[in-house]
Amino acid sequence: MPERSFRKEVEQLTLGHGETFHGEGILAVTKALLQSGVSYVGGYQGAPVSALVDVLGDAGDLLRKLGIHLETNANEAGAAAMLSASVNYPVRGAVTFKSIVGTNVAADALSNLSSPGVVGGALVIIGEDYGEGSSIIQERTHAIAMKSQLWLLDPRPDLQLVVDLVEKGFELSEASNTPVLMELRIRVCHMTGAFQCRDNRQPEFNLNNVIPEPVFHKDRISLPPATYVQEKLKVDVRWPAALKFISENKINEVRDGTASDIGIVMQGGMYNHVIAALRALGLADTFGNSDIPLYVLNCVYPLVPDEVENFCKGKRAVLVVEEGQPNFIEKDIKALLSDADIKTRVHGKNVLPMAGEYVAGVLMDGISQFLGLAKSAKVPAAPALKTVKTVEERKRVAMDVLGEPVPARPPGFCTGCPERPVFGAINLVQEQVGKLHVSADIGCHSFATLEPFKVGNTILGYGLGLASSTGLSSMMKNPVVSIMGDGGFWHQGLTTSVANHVYNKDEGVLIILKNGYSAATGHQHIPSTGTNSRDQASSMDIAGALKGIGVEWVRQVPSYRVGRMVSALKDAVRAKGKGLRVIIADGECMLARQRREKPQTAQALAAGQRVVRTRYGVDEDTCTGDHSCIRLSACPTLTIKQPSDPLRTSPVAHVTNGCVGCGNCGEVAHAAILCPSFYRTDIVQNPNWFDRTLARMRAAVISALAPKSEVRT
Repeated sequence: MPERSFRKEVEQLTLGHGETFHGEGILAVTKALLQSGVSYVGGYQGAPVSALVDVLGDAGDLLRKLGIHLETNANEAGAAAMLSASVNYPVRGAVTFKSIVGTNVAADALSNLSSPGVVGGALVIIGEDYGEGSSIIQERTHAIAMKSQLWLLDPRPDLQLVVDLVEKGFELSEASNTPVLMELRIRVCHMTGAFQCRDNRQPEFNLNNVIPEPVFHKDRISLPPATYVQEKLKVDVRWPAALKFISENKINEVRDGTASDIGIVMQGGMYNHVIAALRALGLADTFGNSDIPLYVLNCVYPLVPDEVENFCKGKRAVLVVEEGQPNFIEKDIKALLSDADIKTRVHGKNVLPMAGEYVAGVLMDGISQFLGLAKSAKVPAAPALKTVKTVEERKRVAMDVLGEPVPARPPGFCTGCPERPVFGAINLVQEQVGKLHVSADIGCHSFATLEPFKVGNTILGYGLGLASSTGLSSMMKNPVVSIMGDGGFWHQGLTTSVANHVYNKDEGVLIILKNGYSAATGHQHIPSTGTNSRDQASSMDIAGALKGIGVEWVRQVPSYRVGRMVSALKDAVRAKGKGLRVIIADGECMLARQRREKPQTAQALAAGQRVVRTRYGVDEDTCTGDHSCIRLSACPTLTIKQPSDPLRTSPVAHVTNGCVGCGNCGEVAHAAILCPSFYRTDIVQNPNWFDRTLARMRAAVISALAPKSEVRT
């Protein structure tokens, strides 16, 4: 059950020339691919670009009509390797994945793709996940582009421009025989807007019109001596061709201003932030007309020397707005101006933070400092500095009113998440066997490293939880416990982690959290879902794969059965000398389950059918107020309240109406031998005659047995 359906958006993919498309940025890119005559598309799920493959998955009929092949790749390396189709054949292909982790995984394939170059256009749509809203390490794609000589587009946040640059990206790739990266920041992917469509283009070679004969060129194989020739072609032929195309097609934009003696150079993705800051400083209007000239780099690599020199020539100073570190663009501009003997002073990281997201408030401060140093004759610094000072004063007033900073709100597990009881079980086991070193992994389960569980000593990459334990596995008193989701298992955990562990006869314990989806990125299907994105049976099984690769100790335990999980984990920890021990914690993602069951329940209720809903509660007369249940389960619906008894002063545990009936609270309380205060309630809607009769009988028995005072109450 995917996070959402794109059936409505799919209808817009059929729009033709002159019609208007309304939607999100990443969906606009999807339409642009169809307009560009792409022959094949692939990708690996990851925010903020997951929707590209998701929406194409819902557009099966349209893709079959156009003859486009769609592939849901096992990982980012597999996606990048797909682009080899464009090395020898005039077919356009596009793949997508999250960066920077995705480009790291795909780096080997991208290097080997870039070296021989491509004949057909090859485009990599990258979700650039940098900044305060990021969920990953803070790095940028720019270094990957420079390392492998891949051209990098960073479009200004405007849907029409983004769509146009998709097609221009393919043309740039073909003109320079080089793969092109297009980074889309999270705000670009999710911004909504409109653009004028063009007709979808059926590619010359497609599923309905196949390539007649295979083509072989030994010079396009990444082996010496061909690699030496390929490197020379990169510099002598492909680089100049790219510069010529970028310049002639005006990929970058220059926006004139009234102050000719200063200017701002920026990454295209930074444009909206820069304009917001200039507006706040009174230096730009609502429509983006700026007093300061702007040079917008929609292609951030390579830079076009003539464009840079022409923009900077005659100016006292320019400010380079380059988010992230290292400051590649700023250094390149300084080198270009030095070589051209242009004396313009270049500012950047000297007035802006070295790292971190450049939101409007940060840029306001940096631009005002730049104006103070530039000493422009047409844009005085005093008004801008005064505005920034006023903003800072307002912040101080706000802090005085609050009294203290707003508390941090770290991410956590969803209500009813089947992974929460597993980490509760790990903490219970540690009370009995001693502290365990836990090698964590990428996924929803990484939230367990935060309070209240605090389980997980390191995170090294997706599917690498077990691989990251090998350096310690022979040097710890207790065996290292590694965590891995089923998404990570199929991504690279089976080969990089499990196969390596078995091959080296290493000791260790692995817990595979099988929730059935790539849950953190929108519930895309994976092999253990049971079906692929086309709803075809996958017939792939984690336990079977483990046994096939040589793992002998495998146990499958329902995630919510905390007692059984504690027992299995203790056995695994104590089974020294038996190699790798694997526990498969089996529990469907609760969000996916709710998305599937709620419409069914609503439909049944509307039809007058009997529906039973389970939830849990706490008997406040029995609750001791210890609250260990809250610390061990960490369920958002398990909280505290003041007791009804006026003689009791300490709060008691309480389950709110958000309870989804997973039973974790009661299970963990029972496994920890805490207290019997949890109870289960079955709420019957549209009850039948038997339910009503049974309810009356129970009420009568309770009334007869209860004290008269309680009956009156």
